[in-house]
Amino acid sequence: MYLKYAAALASVLPFTLAQTWTDCNPLEKTCPPNPGLNSKTFTSDFTQGESSLDGWVNVNGKLNFGPDGAEFTVAKKGDSPTIESDFFFFFGKAEVVLKAAPGVGIVSSIVLESEVLDEVDWEALGGDTTQIQTNYFGKGDTSSYDRGGFSPVATPQEVFHTYTIEWSPQAINWIIDGAIVRTLNFADAQGGSRYPQTPMRLRLGIWAGGDPDNAPGTIEWAGGETDYNAGPFTMYVKSAYIENTYPGSTYTYTDNSGDWTSIQVDDSKPPTQSSSTTKTTTTTHTTTKPTTSSSSTETSTETETETETETSTSTSTSTTTSTSSEETTTPSNSDSSSPTATETSTETPGETSSPSPTSDDSAPESEFTGAASTLSTSTGGLVAFIGMVAAMLQL
Repeated sequence: MYLKYAAALASVLPFTLAQTWTDCNPLEKTCPPNPGLNSKTFTSDFTQGESSLDGWVNVNGKLNFGPDGAEFTVAKKGDSPTIESDFFFFFGKAEVVLKAAPGVGIVSSIVLESEVLDEVDWEALGGDTTQIQTNYFGKGDTSSYDRGGFSPVATPQEVFHTYTIEWSPQAINWIIDGAIVRTLNFADAQGGSRYPQTPMRLRLGIWAGGDPDNAPGTIEWAGGETDYNAGPFTMYVKSAYIENTYPGSTYTYTDNSGDWTSIQVDDSKPPTQSSSTTKTTTTTHTTTKPTTSSSSTETSTETETETETETSTSTSTSTTTSTSSEETTTPSNSDSSSPTATETSTETPGETSSPSPTSDDSAPESEFTGAASTLSTSTGGLVAFIGMVAAMLQL
């Protein structure tokens, strides 16, 4: 059976390669840096719906979502829904929980691919219920067709399996449900010259290899001609997980060799964006109440100033000064709405709690009341009466 598939595979490889692409091949010219995954891990839980597509680009077609995750469906000729990560990662691990689509000629695929067309694949054929294909390419080279292989897996169209690619500079392991089913060592890929070793994207998709318009060799490899009337055919993906050995904001090819040691990793992180508030409030109250025996004067002055400024650090400063000729108090103010608050309270001592007496020479003498005043009035009248009596006696 393997020889039959190998022969069919040889006839389809050029077509399969045509389904891959590159925006700019660094083997041929100087290209912009690849956008990188600047973290050690990335996870998508597709059972959470469309929001799980953060970090992905919709390459073709439309996805639906249900309790089994993302739904990739071929319902008619030309359908090939595909997504890929919007970043590259540089060695590590790609792990996908997937149930392959049924249907003769339908291909469910998990692909790692770089801009120089290094590639590592899983491909499940809808009509093959006992095995799954593994494959790889180095620098887009299709001069020989001995890279493909098949690994046993039970009913991949009916059961979710975890398909993993462990990728390092030394070796690639294909793993099903935790068990290694194939290993490629660096030296085994033409001495390493065709070993996949440049930053990759993760691509998930489905297509009809058995479309009647495809080349006969492609249809044979896919397991036969696809009957769209028997569809629709759906591949389900519950989750995807990536580990990144060399996190970076960008990956830059420093030459045209395609050698992994020539890749420059920019692992700097963009500055964290923050929004915060600095609020300064100054309030000054001055109250003076001079008091005299004949008048009372009250003067009140109040000034308030409030300034708000957006800065990267939140600081709340509150200064309150209260000066009173009778009493001095300094309330403490704070702004609890800011994430980080710094309070400063400045207290200016006022005068004594009792106002100082005010001296004024022009003020009238104080008036006395009560018994002392009555006695002074009666004495003056008696002296006048005696004086009048003495005058009459002299007459």
